[in-house]
Amino acid sequence: MTKKRNLLFSFALLVLLSVPLLFDATALQVLRLKTFDVFVNEQSPSGNFVVLNITEEDVAREGGWPFPRTRLAEIQEELIAKGVLGVGWVILFPQADRLGGDSAFAEALAKVPSVIAMPEYDNGVYPETHGTVILGPELGNSIEAKGFLENISILKNAAEQGAITANVDVDNLLRRMPLLLITPDGWVASFATQVLKVLTGTDTYQIKTNSNGIEAVRVRQLPPINTDSLGRKWVSWVKTEETDLAEMNVQDKFVFIGVTAKGVMPQIATPAGLLEPHKIQAALAESLLIQNSPMIPDYRLALEVLLLLLLGLLVAILSNYLGITWGIALIGAVWAGTAYFGIWTIQQGTLIDVTYSLVSSFFIASTNFYLNFRTQYKLRQQIKKQFEHYLDPRQVKKLQENPNLLKLEGERKMATFLFTDVRGFTSMSEKLNPEQVTEIINIVLTQQVLAVQKYGGMVDKFIGDAMMAIFNAPIDLFDHPNSAISAGIEIIKNMRIANEELKDRGINQQIKIGIGINTGEAVIGNMGSDTRFDYSAIGDAVNLAARLESATKEVGVNILIGHATIERSYYSFMELEPIKVKGKQAEIKIYTLENAIK
Repeated sequence: MTKKRNLLFSFALLVLLSVPLLFDATALQVLRLKTFDVFVNEQSPSGNFVVLNITEEDVAREGGWPFPRTRLAEIQEELIAKGVLGVGWVILFPQADRLGGDSAFAEALAKVPSVIAMPEYDNGVYPETHGTVILGPELGNSIEAKGFLENISILKNAAEQGAITANVDVDNLLRRMPLLLITPDGWVASFATQVLKVLTGTDTYQIKTNSNGIEAVRVRQLPPINTDSLGRKWVSWVKTEETDLAEMNVQDKFVFIGVTAKGVMPQIATPAGLLEPHKIQAALAESLLIQNSPMIPDYRLALEVLLLLLLGLLVAILSNYLGITWGIALIGAVWAGTAYFGIWTIQQGTLIDVTYSLVSSFFIASTNFYLNFRTQYKLRQQIKKQFEHYLDPRQVKKLQENPNLLKLEGERKMATFLFTDVRGFTSMSEKLNPEQVTEIINIVLTQQVLAVQKYGGMVDKFIGDAMMAIFNAPIDLFDHPNSAISAGIEIIKNMRIANEELKDRGINQQIKIGIGINTGEAVIGNMGSDTRFDYSAIGDAVNLAARLESATKEVGVNILIGHATIERSYYSFMELEPIKVKGKQAEIKIYTLENAIK
């Protein structure tokens, strides 16, 4: 019942833990993203791109930033002479050059495929859009641009403009960038997408959609680029080859130009550290060419919820129905397998988070182990409280170590029952003062308890000067009939010790005892009311043992034993005349030991 209750509690806890996942809590988003950062594979550069840094030394040598457009035209011409495939200026040109160098720069831009940066800007101004083919249902969601800060006309007519954005995640790190942004008039390509377009000589884009939104973007002549439903691509932070104005190692490569001199260009926080915009655009362009680059699939939430439920239920079952050693071992193996699956899927490029499922299942397992420990502790304390005065300490310890040996809810079990009673105690107590009566009872019952515990029995209860003991419960006792008889003989012998002890204390009373023993099936377990109960036994075999004890005075022997016990014993017995007892219509056979002490 306890295990079932704990399992239901675990299920309720699991449902509660699924709420942050379903609502994508901020803390959970951060945990997921940090996990991806750690385990995403670092990709190798494609060899198609190079980053050209305008360094602090370059700015100092040229007399400061910005460079005159004529100098930018010279850099463009030098790159062309070095065999560049194309040039991407991740630099803004929203105003005309005060020195009049725009024409020279525009002429140089037009000589090779070139792209200039156009940042998203909330001004409601939109550039000319490009042809787009939608393959699939109409889009229900996408990233809508609020406007752009365009470059001056002479430059944007000489080169292509590529949109740059820096939409960070909840932890203020940039990881995902849109490949296309929608405007009221159509679609505008991101900088990296525009780079692929100019390199392939393509004018249109294909957008594959599904019921969730965008599924992939394709530039003709290149494989489809998988995205999330908003058309964003997860950036693989590829370490693209870098060069500078002095070296210009750009042969047969597309070059991304930007300024690394301090205080010129803003640095943006990424999982790879603070990076300048041109390095980010280069990394995105590299990512577009990597077939297994990371992406968060549309089914991410469904899979993570399913994983949470399955892992949580499995851990709840294992922690409830296995011991701590096996439970921890198997749960640890399940966690290791889940973690390996999570790392493997991330490294294959499918970003599925198992971290929250592991954390949640750890919480469930810890809770279950605590509840089970508390239940076991309370049970051990209950066992100790209930049996420490009636069982041998070694038996109590055995029950505490393995409470399964004890069925407190009750069971039908074969056992041997022993009853004792002090002969003539009522009349004796009338002659003695209360202190002496208590002293006698304590001494007599102590000797009886010692005998019962010596032979593995349990003292069930005291009823005044009488005692009831059970053999074969709560702990199994293989030869319980003979153990009960041995305890009975020991009790009779111990009465001699008790009489000597009483004599030493100045109490001249000879204690004689009657013992009844019988074997049979009875219901054994906790019995009583809702507020008070005790471990005991009820049944016909119990009643007959009590009747046999009462009959010892009539028959004139110290010990009477039932027929069911005799059948299972190796002792030598003497059969006596059958007697009638209360509750039995027919006479019953009775026995005593051949050398019974009278």
